[in-house]
Amino acid sequence: MRRRWDSCFSGSDVRVGGRVPPEEPEPEVFSFAEPLPSWPTGGGFARGRIRIGGGELELAAATAFQKICTLSSRRRGGGGSATFYRPVGVPEGFSLLGYYCQPNCRPLHGHVLVARAGERPSGASPQPPPPPLCKPLDYTLIWEFQASGDTGYGYGRSDAYFWIPVPPERYRALGCLVTTEPRRPPLEEVVCVREDLTDECEPHGSLLCLEQPRPSSFFTVRGVRPVRRGIREKGVCVGTFCCAADGLPPREHGMACLGNVELDLSAMPTLEQAHAVIRHYGPTLFFHPKEVYLPSSVSWFFKNGAALYRRGGDTAGEEIDGEGSNLPGGGCNDGEFWIDVPSGERGRAVCRGSIDSAELYAHVKPAMGGTCTDVAMWVFCPFNGPARLKLGPISLPLGKTGRHVGDWEHFTFRVSNLTGELMGVYYSQHSGGHWVDASALEYIDGNRPVVYSSRNGHASYAYPGVYLQGSAALGVGIRNDAARSSLFVDSSARYRIVAAGYLGEGAVVEPQWLQFMREWGPTVVYKWRKRMEWVIGRLPPWLRCRAESMLNKMPNELSREEGPTGPKEKNNWEGDERW
Repeated sequence: MRRRWDSCFSGSDVRVGGRVPPEEPEPEVFSFAEPLPSWPTGGGFARGRIRIGGGELELAAATAFQKICTLSSRRRGGGGSATFYRPVGVPEGFSLLGYYCQPNCRPLHGHVLVARAGERPSGASPQPPPPPLCKPLDYTLIWEFQASGDTGYGYGRSDAYFWIPVPPERYRALGCLVTTEPRRPPLEEVVCVREDLTDECEPHGSLLCLEQPRPSSFFTVRGVRPVRRGIREKGVCVGTFCCAADGLPPREHGMACLGNVELDLSAMPTLEQAHAVIRHYGPTLFFHPKEVYLPSSVSWFFKNGAALYRRGGDTAGEEIDGEGSNLPGGGCNDGEFWIDVPSGERGRAVCRGSIDSAELYAHVKPAMGGTCTDVAMWVFCPFNGPARLKLGPISLPLGKTGRHVGDWEHFTFRVSNLTGELMGVYYSQHSGGHWVDASALEYIDGNRPVVYSSRNGHASYAYPGVYLQGSAALGVGIRNDAARSSLFVDSSARYRIVAAGYLGEGAVVEPQWLQFMREWGPTVVYKWRKRMEWVIGRLPPWLRCRAESMLNKMPNELSREEGPTGPKEKNNWEGDERW
């Protein structure tokens, strides 16, 4: 469907002097502080090529780009500014699948897949299938923006035309194109992919949002990712973008992502390469300078008093050896067993942890159909400290609320199996989290990112600061304070790979404690609501209304905290992160 947005603004848009908006400076090109190492040899990791679809498709990564145009929102409050690029430096014989877009708030750092036809799989039927790649039949104009010269307004200094390829029957388009002229792009500019070599996709994130003349109407540019993601899923993220008016999903335009239909994992790192990846990129985890409840190794936790309890069993509990070999493995969290610490000073000492013994537990796993490697780094803290509530300028301790034995937290870094480059880090925060691109990370000692663990709750953040679990706009929520200190764990040196199932049985011997599917602490019930109602009732009226509006939006964990389960019971053990 074709629509046109000429040169007029309305509503809350800001007039820019009656002329075209000034050209925004191009983002600087991101580069790592240190060159990538020479990875140990073997397998298909970081060799620049990946074969999928039984070898019918060969993929490479385009990481150099030529600018097409920049568009910016002129609304108060902003809708962002983004630049559109054509991938360049494509290896000979490879074809584009779509163009690239990224916001201008960070350095240029792109990774777009390009493809060429490979060999037919051995044992294929005598009747040859259609070729895996085919040029489009035509292009459909999705939207156009016009720069307005001296007499009006525009979103950029040049016209911008957004196109979607029209694929032949049984083929799918994988990305959009942008031109600065109304002529259609050449049919040879991109290729479409045979339908059986693709997977369903969905939009995610927001790259750009431009308000349209009609009330509550927007033109949005978003990233594209596979619908199904996880260690056994086949969808491959191409790195292109989708765009639409009024929020149409990419499948409405016939778009898809690639599919590694036979889930070929030959590009995943060997065990030796996985160790090299962690040593090169392993983040440094900083704890708050006032943190009392520090991490420890699991072995230290067991050896210093943690005990196994069973429903109806001995009230003293059963000692656990350093590897947890006497813990019941498998099954599910049926409430029959749990772990707790002793009472008294001995228990309090265990809760304070031992940062000198701490190590990160690495789960190495395939992502994006085996074209990426995720390294989930799990950190164990014997105790989660009490929560603090922020009400505007006031911070209030919540007594015992939030306190519980056993706290498993994690962060994940993702590496391209094509190039060996770090793509980003996922920061897990209580019931959610988000990815931060490699170009926007804080680094320490070369190419190793920084992770900040919040005080008491141990959520992960990319930067120091105060983060609210609630409403940042109202200034009401649970405080998460993150800051650098002398309390840190370097995961590039103090780690242990505990799982890498793609390597096959026996390649990595998983510790017995990893098979413990029950709770690593007893269930705790808090009386925070009555306390909060008492506190809110004594606040100034202007602050009381804001606090009352947030009271029912507070996390469920503030009323009742189930005993935390171990890493294998988390959804992201086999699934993707929550983003």
